[in-house]
Amino acid sequence: MSDGLEGVVAADSVLGYADGNTGDIWVRGHTIADLCANHGFEGTVAIIWEGFAGSGLTRAGMQAALGAGRAQAHQRLGEWLPPGAKFPLLEGVRIALAALREDSKPADIAATLPVAIAALIRTREGHAPVAPDPTLPTAADFLRMRRGAPAAANETQALETYFTTVCENGFGNSSFTARVTVSTRASLASAVVSAYCAFTGPLHGGAPGPVLDMLDEIKASGDIDGWIEKKLASGGRLMGFGHRVFRIRDPRADVLRAAVASLNKDAGRLAFASEVERAALAALERHKPGRPLQSNIEMNAALLLDAVGVPRDAFTQVFAIARSPGWLAHAMEQQKNGRMIRPASNYVGPRPAD
Repeated sequence: MSDGLEGVVAADSVLGYADGNTGDIWVRGHTIADLCANHGFEGTVAIIWEGFAGSGLTRAGMQAALGAGRAQAHQRLGEWLPPGAKFPLLEGVRIALAALREDSKPADIAATLPVAIAALIRTREGHAPVAPDPTLPTAADFLRMRRGAPAAANETQALETYFTTVCENGFGNSSFTARVTVSTRASLASAVVSAYCAFTGPLHGGAPGPVLDMLDEIKASGDIDGWIEKKLASGGRLMGFGHRVFRIRDPRADVLRAAVASLNKDAGRLAFASEVERAALAALERHKPGRPLQSNIEMNAALLLDAVGVPRDAFTQVFAIARSPGWLAHAMEQQKNGRMIRPASNYVGPRPAD
């Protein structure tokens, strides 16, 4: 038995491969660098949905399908936005997903998130939701719907890189949850609702936000080295460093680091973050010798999302925009090839009396 099922192989999959010892990620035979340079977000979605949501899928075709899905999602705002806007963003997005029809198509499900998140953020800020432009890629249209005006090209490209980088990452908690749900022959819409619920925890999709909280605390202390030493000495964790799977390096962090550098926005925070990163890596080497701990994807993801104007409490939800096609790919693969997931447990409770 493995605590947390670590190392347990639950299924065969063609979708994602992650080797924590070498720091490699493959997505259907493509590296993260290749996906970002040559395929973009919509092209990556076409790759992971190929054979599941159709055949001969292309980047252009996927952009059109997701654009049409956003237009449809905007038309249905009135069904859930009035009650959804009364709750915190996490719950409002859950309400939007719960309002999906049982027979919703994959592109319509994935397209609901950017529309819902932008509408919820604008509503709480006192602004009316902005209708989508179906001709735009997802990243560009999300920033446009969130702001009410087009974003700069470098900001759009940075968010596109982020979406592409985190779209699929194997059997993460939320992707596995989608597979478990759909294995009962539940709908794809139900699978994504359950995946989103698993995703919102602070140990999974909720991880990027606390990075900025940590940076703010360190800055307020006025002593980078002292704050880090105190945190490590007390057994605390430095947010944005280390990864349960990637023991050597997280290749996604390298790609996002370059995307963050291209923004050249809020240089004070970015420069300060670099200073914290150097000090943290040196301290980790002293406190945990022999254990190679590097900055992970959350550090650069948090800086990138902050720089393009995503509110801190929306980081998890924007992350979900990118990861939802991965959830759907896993759910569709499970539908096609899998049986109902029903693991056994080892009973360690009391025995009944004679």
